[in-house]
Amino acid sequence: MFSAMLYSDSCLRLIDQRLLPTQEVWLECRNLESVARAIEDMVVRGAPAIGCTAAWGLAIDAQNYKNLIHWSAYKKTFMASTERMARTRPTAVNLFYAINAMKELAAKFRDDDSMISVAEAMTTKAKDLAEDDIRTCKAIGDHGASLFSKPINILTHCNTGSLATAGYGTALGIIRSLHRQGHVKKVWVDETRPYLQGSRLTAFELGHDGIPYNLVSDNMAAYLMQLQRVDLVVVGADRIAANGDTANKIGTYGLAVLCKHHGIPFVVAAPKSTIDPSITSGASIPVEERPARELREVQGVMVAPANAEVWNPSFDVTPATLIHAIVTEDGVYNGPNFKFHA
Repeated sequence: MFSAMLYSDSCLRLIDQRLLPTQEVWLECRNLESVARAIEDMVVRGAPAIGCTAAWGLAIDAQNYKNLIHWSAYKKTFMASTERMARTRPTAVNLFYAINAMKELAAKFRDDDSMISVAEAMTTKAKDLAEDDIRTCKAIGDHGASLFSKPINILTHCNTGSLATAGYGTALGIIRSLHRQGHVKKVWVDETRPYLQGSRLTAFELGHDGIPYNLVSDNMAAYLMQLQRVDLVVVGADRIAANGDTANKIGTYGLAVLCKHHGIPFVVAAPKSTIDPSITSGASIPVEERPARELREVQGVMVAPANAEVWNPSFDVTPATLIHAIVTEDGVYNGPNFKFHA
């Protein structure tokens, strides 16, 4: 299983996911700004991975200010650092979960606490969040796999594996657990335009793990379902509202509509931290818009007029009425009448 992040000696090493699968390049982030830019520029992506990366960024920042001696001299810088991190990707709620976890830790410090002890505590917290994410993903995988007792064909969208989390994966975690039980016939991998997370990353992970798959373009999904070659669609999530409405990679909503028409279970896999009970419905979820070049270009090669007007939302929102089940580390929540509380 491939790992997307490594931490040691006040340095976070991130595999540059923009270059996969053709190049394996690791970037070293030694300060908060380099971590923030890695998130913004999609060196790292996937809601759980973004959250873990943000926590490591704040830990590195504290390590870099150990010379200030006391916490009182760093408090304002810490708050500014959390604000900078919060601006990186607005849709993924895991980012804010991680930031708030670091803030809650910071609230326990006394003004005269040494910055060495503060930095050590923040580093430990970041490590704990990453380890907890791996445990969470494995639980999600096992809960999701319990829904199926025979080999099935699965279609998935975007990348939700070890590259999108601290390890194992959410939707891909369910696929991994099903594969371990011998219940995966084939995985249909949507290429996931325009950023190609499916073709570049999910195919890479499945091949690495020896899980049988076929790559398809996004517009082939309907025909696959018509031919009865899909038994399940499982996707991840970047934010889930209190009523179960789910924001995920653009193209997810279309798959849910197709599943409804063809009578195929549409399952969302995500940690509890992705659920935002403060948002009553998907209408209030902020949807990030990405740069126009991501749609005009593929791997730096122009595929559209350079001056083409572009609308490039990174996510869409799937209504809870189209969701068969939401799987978290706590178990399976059957839809469509979801009610999540704080």
